[in-house]
This record gives sequence, C-alpha cells and structure tokens, in this order.
Amino acid sequence: MAQLTILYDGGCPLCLREVRFLRGRDPRGDRLGFVDIDASDYDPAGHGGIDYRAAMARIHGITADGQVLRDVEVFARAYGLVGLGWLYAPSRWPLLGPAINGIYGLWAGARLQLTGRPDLDTLSRARANPSTGA
Repeated sequence: MAQLTILYDGGCPLCLREVRFLRGRDPRGDRLGFVDIDASDYDPAGHGGIDYRAAMARIHGITADGQVLRDVEVFARAYGLVGLGWLYAPSRWPLLGPAINGIYGLWAGARLQLTGRPDLDTLSRARANPSTGA
C-alpha cells in the first residue's frame, strides 16, 4: 500500500501532468498511489468517503493509516515523499502558509473553467444521472 494515495481528476490535463511527474519520481509506486475520481467506477466508500463533488472541488489525499488530507497539504506530503519537500516548505510557514492555501483555493475554484471543462454543478449532475447526461 502506498504511503499516500492522491485523488485526482483524470479529465484535467494539468492534473494528469502533475500525476505523471509524481509517478516518475516514484517509479516503484510504493510511496504514492493515484485514484482517478473522474473514472466511472470511482467509489467514495473505498477512498475515505470522499464523494465525487468534494473530490472534484479540492485535491484530497489519503495516508496509509486513513488520514484524509486536503489542499496544499496533499502536495506538501506528496513532494516530501519523493524527495522534493523543500518546494512546499513555505506552505508550513506561519505567515506564508495561509496565503499559499488561499491561492490554491482560488486555483481550485477556477480549475475546471481554466481547463475548458464544465462547471462543478454540471459535472456532478452528469455523474448523478449518467443516462441523461445532466
């Protein structure tokens, strides 16, 4: 089992690029695991109870002992596990950490639009009613 499992949006080109980068830094796959929340078989019950909408709204990670991480903490932990923790060290600093999390929040809120995807409400409706597409 991976030390950290990252829930990612397989329909997001920027997310896929990040996943490819991190997988390249963990060739054995023993530190990081990845679960595509956009896959039709994504099951919240097997992944910390994090439903599709919540997972699409913000990045989540699940540690090997079941702790759920969110937002920049996921990146900080992942990068630490692949030897690049120094990149996210400022996210733990008292004055800079809240600003970095705030910037991530803005990014997370705009991610779908910036990558040319439907908004979260539309995606969630489509997910709930796959036969109707909405």
